[in-house]
Amino acid sequence: MFQDTRVDPNLIVVAFRGTHPFDPKAWRVDVDLSWYEIEGVGQTHSGFMKALGLQKRKGWPELGSNQNKYAYYEIRQRLRKLLQKNKNAKFILTGHSLGGALAILFLTVLAIHEEEWLMDKLEGVYTFGQPRVGDNQLKEYMEKKLEQYDVRYFRFVYCNDIVPRVPYDDDNVFFTHFGTCYYYNSSYKGKGNQCFRPPQKLRRH
Repeated sequence: MFQDTRVDPNLIVVAFRGTHPFDPKAWRVDVDLSWYEIEGVGQTHSGFMKALGLQKRKGWPELGSNQNKYAYYEIRQRLRKLLQKNKNAKFILTGHSLGGALAILFLTVLAIHEEEWLMDKLEGVYTFGQPRVGDNQLKEYMEKKLEQYDVRYFRFVYCNDIVPRVPYDDDNVFFTHFGTCYYYNSSYKGKGNQCFRPPQKLRRH
């Protein structure tokens, strides 16, 4: 987590790290194809949600319920403090590969927990090489939330990257993408629907 200036920042960036090539634990998270169903929201990738703090069969733990520090609560607490200290600041979420999945799911959990103040402060979500994170019901739920809070969500995809193609979107797995896709060929030129324009510079308030 960092900000654009040391004093009185306009923008705070929450960046989630991608999968390290030599980290077997992170790779196990990536290849975990199990799903977790959230009532009224949809099915999400179980491994990615566990990386944020979801407890198997128990849902989200209560804040302060024990001594464990769960990623979602730690990030949310630190982000809230920074934004309370800098009243005019906005924030963005970003990440590569696994980090991209965690970025959009962090927003998903904020929406589930009805963190309206934080949602209003969110400028956008920008992911790079992000895998799929949930089913069509989750897609519809998040599209409504993105529109409700006027949050921009862009996925940047390189044509030879396998990660955005997993988990697969066949009839047995259910996973699907959402958000605006910027798709780049091997010459890094935009291609496909919603993918013609190069990424624009972030707008600051």
